[in-house]
Amino acid sequence: VQLQAYGGGSVQAGGFLSLSCAASGRTFSDYTMGWFRQAPGKEREFVAAIRWSRGFVDYGDYVKGRFTISRDSGKNTGYLEMNSLKPEDTAVYYCAVGPTWGVGGRQQSMYTNWGQGTQVTVSS
Repeated sequence: VQLQAYGGGSVQAGGFLSLSCAASGRTFSDYTMGWFRQAPGKEREFVAAIRWSRGFVDYGDYVKGRFTISRDSGKNTGYLEMNSLKPEDTAVYYCAVGPTWGVGGRQQSMYTNWGQGTQVTVSS
């Protein structure tokens, strides 16, 4: 599975960005797509995940109510809509896929394929 993430950019606090992650190649019969982010000097952290077939979703506490994860099965593309962005949301955002759901898709170790990352910068 190859993943291509795009849609990052620079916005002011309170703004909106939408990220996309297109999956190509051989995919699993069912899988989880997750989004993670890594800020400079910090560990990569969980943002959101979606179970592809049933649409189960989970969010990191710090993005609940502001971010929305979704998918378009026909396009094999997942999305992360980010509203009310804060400077602390600044990071490189990665999408990933894995065959299981685990505990809400939060464990990085369950993901087998990762995209290249896209930069999101939020200025105050």
